[in-house]
Amino acid sequence: MSIAPKFLFVPVSSEEGIGEYMRSKIVADEVCKRWPNARVEFVLNSHAPYAQSCPYRAHLVDDTPTKHITAVNQLITQFKPDVVIFDASGRKAQLKHANLHGAKVVFISQHRRKRARGMRIERALVTDSHWVVQPEFVIGDINWLDKLKLNLIKREQPIFTGSIFANPTQAEQAALQQLYQVNPKQYLLYSAGSGGHKLKGGLAADLFAQAALAVFKQTGVPSLMVFGPNYPKALPEFEGVTAIKQLNTDDFINLLDGAKAAVLSGGDTLLQAIALNVPTLAVAVSKDQPSRIKQCTAKHLALGCDPEVGAMSEQIMRLLQEDTAKQLTLQMQQVAEAKGLDICMAEISRLLGYPLCK
Repeated sequence: MSIAPKFLFVPVSSEEGIGEYMRSKIVADEVCKRWPNARVEFVLNSHAPYAQSCPYRAHLVDDTPTKHITAVNQLITQFKPDVVIFDASGRKAQLKHANLHGAKVVFISQHRRKRARGMRIERALVTDSHWVVQPEFVIGDINWLDKLKLNLIKREQPIFTGSIFANPTQAEQAALQQLYQVNPKQYLLYSAGSGGHKLKGGLAADLFAQAALAVFKQTGVPSLMVFGPNYPKALPEFEGVTAIKQLNTDDFINLLDGAKAAVLSGGDTLLQAIALNVPTLAVAVSKDQPSRIKQCTAKHLALGCDPEVGAMSEQIMRLLQEDTAKQLTLQMQQVAEAKGLDICMAEISRLLGYPLCK
């Protein structure tokens, strides 16, 4: 029997960030691997730099989809999806409409405030599965009152998926390292996120690149610097630093897994590095990141510092010390597992009552 479920992805979509879209695309890619006949469509902000390059059919609106209740609801009515995945997005009216039209509703939250919103009674009643894409060691468990409330309305508690990404492979990793002329565990990987984040001193990506140059001059360790799709300028040329405009998620994960260490923003890539046991320096580039970084550094899962070239260079030198890397790796091995995507696929399979194909 041919299984052809229909999926609609509704991620938060903006001109600056890219994390929710990339996470949704990772899930969409895996859905199509598991169920090749699946139909996948997205709703995206037309002003987001990735809107025109989305490999799936994309319905464009002129702001984040959360603000377009009518347009999203009309699309749900017309498309009749089996599953609607709201990634950190969605008004209550949109979730209700999807539920009313027979779709299984998935809500993804990435911090306490968003998780709490997803557990409000009216939203929880129309949500079939709530995924928390932070490890429990970062965000903490829900309190007893929320557990009681969900139990009374007969809804499941949120599921901790942790970071969501496809696992690296040796063949892809080797091909990428050959392409960028680096050797396994002998290079640093830098990424400041989407490339559009601004700090008081300018673009975060430029700051990271300057730190990469400073460290290369001190150590001779080569670096790959991913500037991101939202980076607005021509890529700079620095000695010992290979500038990369952007990478797809699989390529990024493979290069991250093969790196000696990484210097990353405090978004999803930090949690991916922890799950892969890659020693990392985390530097906040947006207002939601300092808290996450603080939780990770307090548990000795990463190093952290202010967004300043001198401070970053000093901490990177510390990161490269064998004792520091060993201590971080030992802590990461005790708390992190790279199983988020498998958890998501198992949950989708459960919701649809379909076999979990591999």
